[in-house]
Amino acid sequence: MSVPVPHIPVPHAASRSYPVRGMNVTDHRFTVPLDHSDPDGETITVFAREYSDAELSAAEVQDLPWLLYLQGGPGGKGSRLLQFGGWTKAASKHFRILMLDQRGTGLSTPADQQTLPLRGDAAAQAAYLARFRADSIVADAELIRQALGSGPWSTYGQSYGGFCTLTYLSFAPGGLKECLVTGGLAPLTGPADRVYEATFRRVAARNAEYFSRYPEDREATTRIARHLESVPEFLPTGERLTVRRFQMAGSYLGGNTRVDGLHYLLQEAFVPTPDGDRLSATFLEAVHGLVSRAANPLYAVMHESIYGQGEATNWAAERVLQSFPEFEPTAPQPLYTGEMVYPWYFDEDPALIPLRETAELLARKSDWGPLYDTAQLARNTVPVAAAVYTDDIYVDRDLSLETAAAVQGLKVWESADFHHDGIADDGEAIFTRLLGMVRGADG
Repeated sequence: MSVPVPHIPVPHAASRSYPVRGMNVTDHRFTVPLDHSDPDGETITVFAREYSDAELSAAEVQDLPWLLYLQGGPGGKGSRLLQFGGWTKAASKHFRILMLDQRGTGLSTPADQQTLPLRGDAAAQAAYLARFRADSIVADAELIRQALGSGPWSTYGQSYGGFCTLTYLSFAPGGLKECLVTGGLAPLTGPADRVYEATFRRVAARNAEYFSRYPEDREATTRIARHLESVPEFLPTGERLTVRRFQMAGSYLGGNTRVDGLHYLLQEAFVPTPDGDRLSATFLEAVHGLVSRAANPLYAVMHESIYGQGEATNWAAERVLQSFPEFEPTAPQPLYTGEMVYPWYFDEDPALIPLRETAELLARKSDWGPLYDTAQLARNTVPVAAAVYTDDIYVDRDLSLETAAAVQGLKVWESADFHHDGIADDGEAIFTRLLGMVRGADG
């Protein structure tokens, strides 16, 4: 059974509004049930931050409709705006923007390596986190919408936020006026394996594209991998850097605005020392920032669960990897990886080691409820527009188009000009185009 859509009043506290560089900002805290099927049971806090144009009067702001932003993730908190720019600049002309800290993140009741032991042992922690998926996030959003006194509102979902949008359209479409999605059309059915079979292929193609662009980096990457096999190098947190963890620098490949950063990183890899060439402190510090999950452990712990429906995921990425030996750290010329999460993360990342058993229990959990109602999506009446990026290494283009075809009325704009970070590249234009599409303009 899916999490029931709530229709109960919830406590809501709002801060005074305060100015930040052309914005009026208000902090909101909502008290919601931990388990939406038990509205009288334990509660948690969900935080959201409201942004509106400071040039508008209070009365004008009150007349603006709400736009709920659903952040990527899982485990990502809402964006902390310092000023309007990109898509938020475009959105602020039409909406009051609500940035949601999805349950467990940011200023919502935290769920991380420090706080989860308060729940008890690994089994208790896993049972707790089972209530932190898209269905619960959507149920939170509906309570928040009602608490704010909003009618059906608009939503904008980036990446995992698009997955949450599909769940919203499945189980609470009455709360939605229109939905925008960028890089976030999840497969509606099937095991997690098919996701990774598709994404491994796209990541391999992206590696080939990258090394064609920077051919000297093929040798540099292999040199670093072979060096790490024979020479102990340590990250700032004290653990040894392994080849497979270094391969996680492939996160750079997921974007137009970041891909060149990998080249700059590799240029600074080695420095001469009395003991011969060693990896530089600059390089090791930068790699640590890429591979540590200290700031968002839920991303690793919950990652494969976002695909779980009626069966265990059982570390799908690790199993599928066996069919792609070019990604093995021992490959003659190992490739960079993408967003895949493997069980060894919980052996090598100090922030994840305390959550190893919890993650294992979630990987073995086989009684996940449905995240989507395909019959409801097939008769959808809410206007939806989605940007699908042709070469997206995180959310596969073919699986995205399969999902788009299953949602009645969903309009697709496919583009090869952007990667997964399209909204960081030209968010204003992308948002404006999608908003026009849901409101009748051609895609």
